[in-house]
Amino acid sequence: MPNPAILALMAHPDDAEFLCAGALFLLADLGCEIHVAAMAPGDCGSPDKPPEEIAAIRREEGRRAAALYPGEFHCLEERDLQIHYSPATTKKACDLFRAVRPEIVLTQSPVDYMLDHEETARIARAACFNAPIPNAPCEGDPEPLGRIPHLYYVNAVEGVGIYGEPVKPSFLLDITDVMDRKTEALTAHESQREWLRKQHGIDEYLESMKTWAAENGKPAGFGFAEGFRQHLGHAYPHDNLLANLLEGRCHELEPGEQR
Repeated sequence: MPNPAILALMAHPDDAEFLCAGALFLLADLGCEIHVAAMAPGDCGSPDKPPEEIAAIRREEGRRAAALYPGEFHCLEERDLQIHYSPATTKKACDLFRAVRPEIVLTQSPVDYMLDHEETARIARAACFNAPIPNAPCEGDPEPLGRIPHLYYVNAVEGVGIYGEPVKPSFLLDITDVMDRKTEALTAHESQREWLRKQHGIDEYLESMKTWAAENGKPAGFGFAEGFRQHLGHAYPHDNLLANLLEGRCHELEPGEQR
């Protein structure tokens, strides 16, 4: 399969850099076409700037980060903190999927600390299923996909659900040798360091990401890793295309290894 397209559909502009930038860099190095999409521009992501101003800043940060892969940044222009699975959002996502035509889709964990992430996972799942169906509602009128893309869920933030329970990946991807590039991509989101310090009590934006990636890598003996689960429901592809493309970098977790 020559140069498949990869789409990371996330809730906010910096989610891909936090959670799957290592995979995106490795896939880009193979010649894959990279697309990063945010459901919302992050218009609530500032303690002092109005929505329009911070949204413009964060769109530009998303474009700068995506250019490093290199890739293209898209924004579906929903409102931050108001991302919902609905006919309107699934139409937008379906239109994007038909335009980008991804073989692999990476999206948020279906169980995570905030509803924007969980709803984005539902939207991505629906768009994967709907985009190949000729009569599926779509914002534009592009040709349907030839088949359902391979769908993967990234780790929940800090690897835990809303009750503090582990949200376990099924396999780990070694990103040790692209960790510097992942860090550079996250650095593009300059507006978020101060915001997260005030909102979440996190003062070390980059170091927190590195700490979580190092923790992910421990079960496999990797310096740094990203975790993924593949959607294996009826009609979705069951071959692990992501692991096949990145052969030698993936470690499948046995139940006892999953933290």
